[in-house]
Amino acid sequence: MRSFLLAQQTPIDLFSSFLPVAAILAIFYFLVIMPARRKQKKLDEMIKNMKIGDRVITTSGIYGTVAGIKDNTLHLKIADQVKIEIAKNAVAGMQLPDKSD
Repeated sequence: MRSFLLAQQTPIDLFSSFLPVAAILAIFYFLVIMPARRKQKKLDEMIKNMKIGDRVITTSGIYGTVAGIKDNTLHLKIADQVKIEIAKNAVAGMQLPDKSD
């Protein structure tokens, strides 16, 4: 009996049953995926335009000044006579200028 009822469903019934799922996916796309893509593009553009002397913050919370740039890495000066090499994708953002300067 049950298979008989399923066989009699019209295409409109099938469409209306998938409509809520499609709506949820659309909402998820516009609220989660699109803003994340925009943020990632902005970060990629900032990393691409980085130059020596820029002050940056890494994803691990290290503040420093860009001392050198290679293909996929940066040399970051974090203190006097202390330089580290990090991956470019470890940069979280540019450091805001200090107001006391």
